[in-house]
Amino acid sequence: MFEINNVSRHFGKKIAVQDVSFTIPEGQMVGVIGRSGAGKSTLLRMINRLADPTSGTIRFGGVEVSALKGEALRRWRRECAMVFQQFNLVPRLDVLTNVLLGRLNHRSTTLSILSMFTRHERIMAIAALERLGIEQTALQPAGTLSGGQQQRVAIARALMQEPRVILADEPIASLDPMNAKVVMDALADINRRDGITVITNLHTLDTARAYCQRIIGMAEGRVVFDGFPQELTPEVVRSIYGVQDDFDEQMTSTSLNFAPVPGHMPAPGLAMTTAMAAV
Repeated sequence: MFEINNVSRHFGKKIAVQDVSFTIPEGQMVGVIGRSGAGKSTLLRMINRLADPTSGTIRFGGVEVSALKGEALRRWRRECAMVFQQFNLVPRLDVLTNVLLGRLNHRSTTLSILSMFTRHERIMAIAALERLGIEQTALQPAGTLSGGQQQRVAIARALMQEPRVILADEPIASLDPMNAKVVMDALADINRRDGITVITNLHTLDTARAYCQRIIGMAEGRVVFDGFPQELTPEVVRSIYGVQDDFDEQMTSTSLNFAPVPGHMPAPGLAMTTAMAAV
């Protein structure tokens, strides 16, 4: 279980997150919504310890994450994988190698420098690509893929960390509606089948309602809503976004139907592609 207790983050005089507290049971899929600048990304970065809280504590499984240092912090970042809006791939490297980079925190410094990946790790990487439906791209430079494909590569890389938690920071913000649906289906499939806790920042209300068991709304660095999707009334939406009651209708009218399709994501198969030549 995550326990976020009175967490704040200040950047000089600017308050990005202020006195945030909530708990998240293991295996839940949570959407964090709010306007740009509401503190959503800062919150996720503090959970992963890419940023340190100014005050308050973050615990997971009884361990105070906000106090970890050295090897313990490195281990936490392995268990708490990040998926970013801009993918953070290495464009000139092939897809398979980008996915294998998710194993670096499992390896010694020497092996990491030499980029010596085992046959087992390469098979793991291809299986992750198969699961995301993009195994045919394994030997392509990552920079040649579409945005939706690159985000699925980033998710496959996160899976290579064998995480207990996946944090997705605006994972569909730069994608068209169809690719956004594929990416959200992938995250929902990982949450459902693997029992991995998923916390994702989202802009669109219909996406949060369709995929998340629970929604946390933030405004000006504070949590102003924490509840079930069906509890997002026009009044609640206004408290989060500070806009008119018809905001939700405007947001959903430009989107495709984001309802997850059971079994949409292909299950891991036995067929190996030409990528096996790299194993």
